[in-house]
Amino acid sequence: MKPRRPYLLRALHEWITDSGETPHIVVDAAAENVTVPRQYVKDGKIVLNVSFSATQMLKLGNDFVSFEARFGGVGFAVLVPVRAILGIYARETGQGMIFPEGDADPDPTDGPPAAPPSGTPTPPVSKRPKLQVVK
Repeated sequence: MKPRRPYLLRALHEWITDSGETPHIVVDAAAENVTVPRQYVKDGKIVLNVSFSATQMLKLGNDFVSFEARFGGVGFAVLVPVRAILGIYARETGQGMIFPEGDADPDPTDGPPAAPPSGTPTPPVSKRPKLQVVK
């Protein structure tokens, strides 16, 4: 399965925007390949307004979020890997989601079940289902 974080991010961004509120993302600025204005990073994190009115060319992709914005009147091209996004919330209400650690990676429990350890009895494989008329 593909990582679910980019899909949740897009869905929550749409929900917050459609509700007339302002979406903000919390980013781990210390993560690899994060391009943000470093003077606004506090405690290794940065909060970015990702509303359509605050950004230009906003792209919420599967691997990266990118946009151009003004910080202190100076234009800056922002590039954030989705795995570095810690959460998204509405500025006005605080409603949103903090993403669990490792959620940017495919969920190993979404894959096929692991084979049972050797020596473990396996349940019998049933034959093809059969319908019966019951009176």
